[in-house]
Amino acid sequence: MNKAAELAEEVREGSNVLRLSGSLAIACLHDLPDRLDAVNGPVAAIDLSGVTHMDTIGAWTVHRTAGRLGSEITGANEDTKRLIDAVGGLGDPVSIRPDHVPAISRVVGQIGEAVINSFTTLLGLLGFFGGTLVASWNIIRHPRRFRLNAVVQRFEVVGVSALGIVGLMSFLIGIVIAQQGSVQLRQFGMEMLTINLVGRLTFRELGVLMTAIMVAGRSGSAFAAQLGTMKLTEEVDAMRTIGVSPMEALVLPRTLAVVVMMPLLGFYASIMAVIGGGFLCAVALEIPPITFIQRLREVVPITDLWVGLIKAPVFGIIIALAGCFQGLQVEGNAEEVGLRTTAAVVQAIFLVIVIDAFFAVFFTWVGWV
Repeated sequence: MNKAAELAEEVREGSNVLRLSGSLAIACLHDLPDRLDAVNGPVAAIDLSGVTHMDTIGAWTVHRTAGRLGSEITGANEDTKRLIDAVGGLGDPVSIRPDHVPAISRVVGQIGEAVINSFTTLLGLLGFFGGTLVASWNIIRHPRRFRLNAVVQRFEVVGVSALGIVGLMSFLIGIVIAQQGSVQLRQFGMEMLTINLVGRLTFRELGVLMTAIMVAGRSGSAFAAQLGTMKLTEEVDAMRTIGVSPMEALVLPRTLAVVVMMPLLGFYASIMAVIGGGFLCAVALEIPPITFIQRLREVVPITDLWVGLIKAPVFGIIIALAGCFQGLQVEGNAEEVGLRTTAAVVQAIFLVIVIDAFFAVFFTWVGWV
């Protein structure tokens, strides 16, 4: 049974000292707070060497008395010190409104924070790409760990299920390109060059680029949401516990599916865009389909097709890595899933456009123009 709290006043080396003993739990304090409040004289220290137990109420009582009298707390063990320090911060004033920050300082601070976050994310993506390469090497060394069923299922989700929306979007883009191009070329009596515009632009740039943007918004966001939910429900931790690598079981099948399907979807999108452009040329410009196809074969070099097919798997890697990386960064609550999903789509589209600009310069340099 805990002994009731006791208070004794002593004089040590010419200074007054308050010596507390017994239990400073709420059930044993009794009138100790009132007796401490009655002490008015100068007190050099409060000795807690005789205290056997203390709870938060007792710690707050000691801290408040020491602060009022300007006394030093001595004789406390480590646990008691931590408890007194913890309750000591409760009495600090709390600002209801944040401190005023000048507009220029706030804007500069936000820009700096955005730059730091961007470089941190870029380093994280590079590290994640390295982890994916390591997982791929492990699969090559141990082929039995390859999950064919998961890859085939992702083929259907990423590729087959996207044929409708990608085809419709590309068909309409082809119509828009042909219509806008013909309006401008009509001023010079060169409507026939609309075929050149549609063919080269779709096979070289817009077919694979618009497909990448669509896949990033459709599949990249799905990857981030799926892995984020699994991370939130601790399924990823459970996989690590039973010895299954999340990189091999979750990331690699999705990455492989996107890398394989992106060239196919990009070529399919380019064909649909050409069909849309041919439809507009036949309806608005009265160019027969056979003439459209013959002219297309003459003006579109095979290198334009290779340019699109080379860029497509690179875009696929970027989309898959951004989605999986952001999904595995989810922590804390369900709101993180939405934030990380949005970040995955934005980062994938941004990186795709940046890499596409580098490809444009590179292929011009090597003469594929």
